[in-house]
Amino acid sequence: MTEESRLYVSLPLRMLEEQGPHFLSRRLQPEIAIKGPDFDDRALAGVLKRWAREFRAAGLGVSVHAPFMDLNPGALEPLVRAATLQRLSQTLDAAARLGARCVVVHPGYERWRYGGNEDLWLEPSLEFWAPLVRRAQDAGIVLALENVFEEAPGSLERLLEGIDSAAFGHCFDVGHWHLFCRDKISLAEWFGRLGHRMVHLHLHDNRGDGDDHLPPGEGLIPFDELRGLVEEFAPRATLALEVHDPEKLSPALVTVRSLFGV
Repeated sequence: MTEESRLYVSLPLRMLEEQGPHFLSRRLQPEIAIKGPDFDDRALAGVLKRWAREFRAAGLGVSVHAPFMDLNPGALEPLVRAATLQRLSQTLDAAARLGARCVVVHPGYERWRYGGNEDLWLEPSLEFWAPLVRRAQDAGIVLALENVFEEAPGSLERLLEGIDSAAFGHCFDVGHWHLFCRDKISLAEWFGRLGHRMVHLHLHDNRGDGDDHLPPGEGLIPFDELRGLVEEFAPRATLALEVHDPEKLSPALVTVRSLFGV
């Protein structure tokens, strides 16, 4: 793996001290997943700076996954938006310390929560993201908006078009697509609408009945089709492997490297 590698591997921040040396020895680039309460640890800044030096010295990149539990950039409740802004501002600070160039963020839209009315969510979302995107752009960071519960790409399309910045792109999570969208919109149609906005992808598998984060090939997701669409629409997008079983990480890496040539 070289510093130009497009491939990252999910690593929870709470496991950074334990697993960091393993990542270095195997030359794995981490996507460091942060939870909101992690920021309440006064030692965090020092930990991030130290590991940033370690990964930089090894010629390895870092990406970041922002907190998302109970947070919502498009919330109608101002106090929820305020808490979300605080955590995402802290995330940008952490990403800057780590030298990360990509931060994955959740959009917060759920059809049932908003009664199918995207506008209720979109208006506060546009107001929320605009200053954060400007700040990210100044720091050389791209915010990658991940599909989660979306059943179609429309809400993400409208938000990305409304902001329309090179510092605000799409993180396509193929596992979430398979859970929530596969019977409503094909992979090809999703890429046809949002492929030009894709800057990052999350790779994991499932059988369609749970967010299992299996290694690619152990579920029912058509990864050969995905590979072709990535090559056509987003050939320079970075990739993050999200496999939760550490014993299955090595074979999953072999599969992903073979599929995507990384």
